[in-house]
This record gives sequence, C-alpha cells and structure tokens, in this order.
Amino acid sequence: MTDPKSPRGSFDVAFVGRANIDLTAQVPHRATPGRTTFAASLTASPGGKSLNQAIAAARRGGRCCLIANVGADSWGHQIAAALADAGVDIRHLTLLPETTTGAAIIEVTPDGESYITLALSPATELTANDIQHATGAIDAQAFVVQLDLPPEPVTALLRRRPAPIIIGNLVPHPDLDKALLRHLDVLVVNQHEAAATLHTTNNDPLTAAVELRQLGPRAVVVTAGAHGAAYADARGTGRVPAPTVPVIDTTGAGDAFLGSLAVDLARHIPLTDAITTAVHIGSMAVQQAGAQVRQA
Repeated sequence: MTDPKSPRGSFDVAFVGRANIDLTAQVPHRATPGRTTFAASLTASPGGKSLNQAIAAARRGGRCCLIANVGADSWGHQIAAALADAGVDIRHLTLLPETTTGAAIIEVTPDGESYITLALSPATELTANDIQHATGAIDAQAFVVQLDLPPEPVTALLRRRPAPIIIGNLVPHPDLDKALLRHLDVLVVNQHEAAATLHTTNNDPLTAAVELRQLGPRAVVVTAGAHGAAYADARGTGRVPAPTVPVIDTTGAGDAFLGSLAVDLARHIPLTDAITTAVHIGSMAVQQAGAQVRQA
C-alpha cells in the first residue's frame, strides 16, 4: 500500500465506481411466481464491481486504490476493512454519515450461475466533485471507471483524462454522451453487456468487439465466460480461449479478469498477453464460491 503520509498517492491502477455488500444465497433453483425457494445459507460479504476489481488487482501485486462512497454503517466499515486487509488504498473511500450502504442480492444456482439484483443507495453515488477532488490527489498509470455510474462523474473523469490509460467497464449510462467513449483506451464488457450496448441480439464476442470499437475506444475486449475473450484494436482482432474448468460460482469472475488486465496494462504488458493472463485468472475465480473477494 501507499505511504498514508504521502499527500499524493502513486498507484498502478485507480478504480472508480461502487462498493456494496453482497447478500449471497445458494439456491437449488430460482423461485417461480408465487412460490418460495429455500436457500441453504446466506452470507454477507463486501462486493461491488469496482471493489472486486480493486481487490483482484491488489492480489496480483498491483498498487491500487478505490474511489467510491459507502455509508458509515456496519456494512460500510466492513467494506473498508476488507479493502485495507487486501492491500487496497482506502483514502478515497468515503464513509458518509447517516447513509445506508447499497446491497446486491445474489442467487447462485447449482450450475454456478449467479442472478444479481443491485439495491443502490442513491446517496452514495459518486459526483463530479468527488472525481475532481480524488483525481487531483492521485498519480496512477491507469484508471478504471464504471460507465453505468451517473453521467456527471463519468464525464468529468473522461474529459480530464487523469492517467495515461483509461479503461471503461459496463454498459454506459443511457444519458452518457456516447461521443465520450473516444476518450477510452480500452472498453471491457461481457458479451451480454456488449449486445445491450449495441442494441443487438448477436452474442458473438469478436463481432461485438469490432463493432464497439467503431464507437470510439482505441481497443475493446469482450469477455465470453467459458469461451474466453475476444478483442479488437488498431493492430487487429483475435480470440483468447479459456481452459475447461469446473464451475462453482461465476460471481466476480469478470471482475477478477478486469483487475488482472488493468494491472498488466498499467505495467505496459501488451494487450494480447494481458488478456491471456486475465482469462486464466477469471477461470481460477469461478472454481470457488465467493471468489470475488478471496481469489484474484
């Protein structure tokens, strides 16, 4: 971790987005309308896309920080402790008084698939002022931003370009000016997010990568679960296969992928090599429950 006495943090990667508590239930099947499904257990653990990615990056040996807001409640303190224990700098994780931390309700079925409902806490959403304050105090090689955040903080970050490498993740907020995607060095989405962004039913990751690059990002990576990932950049296109592994829980596998990818790109590893390593990391993550926090 960075010296807390340093007035300006120096990092490989800064992650910008949300942190929440994951309420995870292992269920034999999803409930049908009017019926109840009994879960074997319920766990409450730190989660959220950006938190998961930051922890994955730290476990890869990356120097990283998280820019996010949570409530100053028991969940918020649990999140802060988990990040600190994982080696993530938390000086830009703000605990807001009299505010409830958001939660994700996750159902995991026996085939390892996860079904997630995110209960946002509007008061914890980042603002443009949060971004301006944090980016002015951070020296990082790469920033990773959740594009589904409210458009104001995303716009502030993309226009400022506070690092040599800017990575965007998730389907952009519907009110975000799509022209801003030209500020992205890399756009990373899964094949379902790619289809939603392109308003298509075509789930071929390579086709999606090529079409998404036409929106302006310098490079696009589309993950496809057991089928690995596809990419498109100025040098060409390609696919990176994933190894065949037993799947226990897919929750957080994409975040493990992105955390690894961001660290390698920040360290100037070529994109194709970084993707190959990230696919391996993601494949490791699906082989255990709760992988989003413990495995990277």
